[in-house]
Amino acid sequence: MSWNEPGGDKKDPWSGRGDQKGPPDLDEAIRSLQEKLGGIFGGGRGGGEGSSGGSMKGLGLLAVAAVILWGLSGFYIVDEGKYGVETQFGKYTETTKSGLNWHFPVPIEQVEIVDVKQQRYIEVGYRSAGGDQALGSVPREALMLTKDENIVDIRLAVQYQVKDAQQFLFNVVNPAATLKQVTESAMRGVIGSNKMDFVLTEGRSEVVAQIKKELQDILDNYQSGIQITSVNLQDAQPPEQVQSAFEDAIKAREDQQRLINEAEAYANDVVPKARGAAARRIQEAEGYKEQVIARAEGEANRFSKLLTEYKKAPEVTRQRLYLEAMESVLGDTNTVMIDVKGGNNVLYLPIDKMIQQPSSTQQPRVPQNTGQPEQASKTEQSALRTSTRGRDARGR
Repeated sequence: MSWNEPGGDKKDPWSGRGDQKGPPDLDEAIRSLQEKLGGIFGGGRGGGEGSSGGSMKGLGLLAVAAVILWGLSGFYIVDEGKYGVETQFGKYTETTKSGLNWHFPVPIEQVEIVDVKQQRYIEVGYRSAGGDQALGSVPREALMLTKDENIVDIRLAVQYQVKDAQQFLFNVVNPAATLKQVTESAMRGVIGSNKMDFVLTEGRSEVVAQIKKELQDILDNYQSGIQITSVNLQDAQPPEQVQSAFEDAIKAREDQQRLINEAEAYANDVVPKARGAAARRIQEAEGYKEQVIARAEGEANRFSKLLTEYKKAPEVTRQRLYLEAMESVLGDTNTVMIDVKGGNNVLYLPIDKMIQQPSSTQQPRVPQNTGQPEQASKTEQSALRTSTRGRDARGR
């Protein structure tokens, strides 16, 4: 029968106090707990010194186990591309590399893992919404004043890595916020030293290079442990209020450049042709000059030689010159001279054929259908031989 059923003995099996009412005795509960612990660590139910020695031994073993577990908690693993920064009571002690490492467990030493290969980035002048959504401009960061007192909207993205884990953790309180402020300061300095057209058109790459250099110099001066890997100019444009006017100016500038290119192309096509024609004319003039000089020198040499011959035989030379002159004059005329005294009564000459001959020195061909071919041929040859003598006699 259960102790709490009707008719039972009403004795509590835990406290041994039966149906005594009121709270349990505290001393009795503590004594019961000690007995149980003593039983666990080999103390048994013996009293006096044996029970006390067993309790102390159990507590020592428990302390040793706790110390072992505490020491094992100091092991940690650093992955590839990361560094572990150990601190002793908050003070930096060393930087550990990848692999299994050990440090004095908490609260003596602590370790913080820093990823030095991770590509981190900040956005200045805009906030990306993610995906294909449009960039949201932040006018307080994006609007800047140029050297020629114009306002431009600049949006910049900076990527960086940790090059020194100790400096990154201890030299600056908030590296990301510090980097953003330094980037904005460097942007305003570089944009303020250049004109608007240079920043928006051909000077973008140079502006980015200047911002990156100045930004890295400032971070190195701060000993921030940050390495700038890239600076990307996401957008550079005038404010929305003057966007349409600026687009018109860009179109006009593009038309100007297009016309300049067309003019240069036309000049590159015409100028070489003109220079070639001029060079050809110059060469022709030089050739004509050489020709005239050579002819004049030849005539002078011929006259000198002729003068020498004339001095030797004046009459013969004069007669030969006269005959040559008459031959050259009468050679281009249609005159036919016949030596009648040296011929016969029957004479046939093809006058029309002879006139058509290109020169008087070419022998005319006698037709073969005449009745006396041999006689005609002899008569024609005799006429040709005497034509020169007849012209000479007439000239005299």
